[in-house]
Amino acid sequence: MLKLEGLTARGLNAIDLTLADGECLVVRGASGAGKTVLLRAIADLDENGGDAETSHVRRSQVSAPRWRRDVAYVPAEPGWWADTVGAHLTPGRHCTALLHDLGLTEDCLTWQIARLSTGERQRLALIRALEAEPSVLLLDEPTSALDAAATDAVERVIRRRLDGGVTAVIVSHDAGQAHRLATRVGDVADGQLTVTAAGSQP
Repeated sequence: MLKLEGLTARGLNAIDLTLADGECLVVRGASGAGKTVLLRAIADLDENGGDAETSHVRRSQVSAPRWRRDVAYVPAEPGWWADTVGAHLTPGRHCTALLHDLGLTEDCLTWQIARLSTGERQRLALIRALEAEPSVLLLDEPTSALDAAATDAVERVIRRRLDGGVTAVIVSHDAGQAHRLATRVGDVADGQLTVTAAGSQP
């Protein structure tokens, strides 16, 4: 579950929204409309107002690191703080299974970050987020650099998490992705987030 109460951020008016366990909101809008601003505000990475809560924690009552363990944000261009892939992940069965699910091999843990393609970085950043088993996923264009097969693999992983009760907010320009994953669609324009049921938009 994700509940937003009067959430405001740069260029965005107050947002009140509740997403149930397993719901997926796909957010659309023109470049610069505030889609990424919305995700970063929910994650409490930039200045914002209002409050938010999940099934486990209320944002105003916990530290930022504790909040971001339950609410995982994966940016369109993920950051890295060490030279190798393995330094960012936790080797083990969970990691190995996620690598396999996303079309990557275990030897990629030894790879240098500098050699990764944009698509490999996107998939590995998703794995990094999923390892913490958050209850909410905030994904910014998670398949923008992927081919059809890799996109399908990422969507299968996301779908399994949704089926397990994880709530997701996904920024995507892919209308097909919204059709495949969304229970609701949010359009950002003129500082407003307008949310409708998936399939009800013209």
